[in-house]
Amino acid sequence: MSNIANGRLTQSEVDFYNKNGYTLYKKQLFSAEKQAELSAIFEEQWELVGRRLNSELDTPHFRDERLLKFLLSDEVLDLVEPIIGPNIGLWSSHFICKEPLIGKKTPWHEDSAYWNGRLSRYDKIATVWLAIDRSWKENGCMRVIPGTHNNGFSDYENIDTDDTIFTTQIKNIDESDAVYFELEPGECSIHDSRIIHGATPNKSPYRRCGYTMRYFSTEARVIPEKNANHKIWLARGKDIAGSNFVNV
Repeated sequence: MSNIANGRLTQSEVDFYNKNGYTLYKKQLFSAEKQAELSAIFEEQWELVGRRLNSELDTPHFRDERLLKFLLSDEVLDLVEPIIGPNIGLWSSHFICKEPLIGKKTPWHEDSAYWNGRLSRYDKIATVWLAIDRSWKENGCMRVIPGTHNNGFSDYENIDTDDTIFTTQIKNIDESDAVYFELEPGECSIHDSRIIHGATPNKSPYRRCGYTMRYFSTEARVIPEKNANHKIWLARGKDIAGSNFVNV
C-alpha cells in the first residue's frame, strides 16, 4: 500500500509500475475541499464549450492559471517523483469528459505516438488520471494492455470516426489482456505515455469525467520548433536538457 504519510508510492508499487506501465492510487489525492475546487473549475470550463466534449478542454491551464495550484502541487509531484525522478516538467493537462449515453469510444493508442518528434525521448513521461466523476467499466473507464510501454511505437490504421474520438487506432490488439481502471472520485491512476490504452463508449446514464496531468523528466528536451505555442512549466528540481520553460 502507498505511504499515507507523504503520499508517495512504495518501492513495490514503483516496481509494479516499471514492469506493467501503470499503477492505481486508490486514495484521495487531494483534500475534499481542494477536489471540490477542481471539480468546480471543470464545470466552468465544460459550460464554456457547451457542455460537450471539445478540443478546447485540452491544456485548460493555458487559459485558467488556477489549475496550476493543482498541477504544481506537492500532492501530485510526490506521486510522480518516484516514477520519473526529481527533475519534473509539466507537459500538459486535459479535461476528458464522456457524456452519458453518447460518450464516444477512445480507440487503442499510445499518448507518445501523438507527441512523436516533439520531445527528445519518451521513457520518463507519466500521466496522472484523476477521477472527477466515478470512473467505472459501466461508463467507459480507461483500460490498458499491461507491459506494452516497452514495445516502441505501434502500427496504426485509419478507422471510422462516427463513434470514436480519434481517426486512427493501433492494429491487432488482444483485448482479453485489458485491465480496467475503476476509480472513485478523487482517486487516480498513473500510466506511462507509451502504454497502449483506450476506453469503451459510455452508454450508461452516468457522466465520466477525469483530469489528466502529464509530467516528463527534464532529461528530455522539448523541441521548440515542434511545439509552437505550447507552454511547459518546471514543476520541481532543475532543467537538465535545456528546454524553454515558462518559469525559468
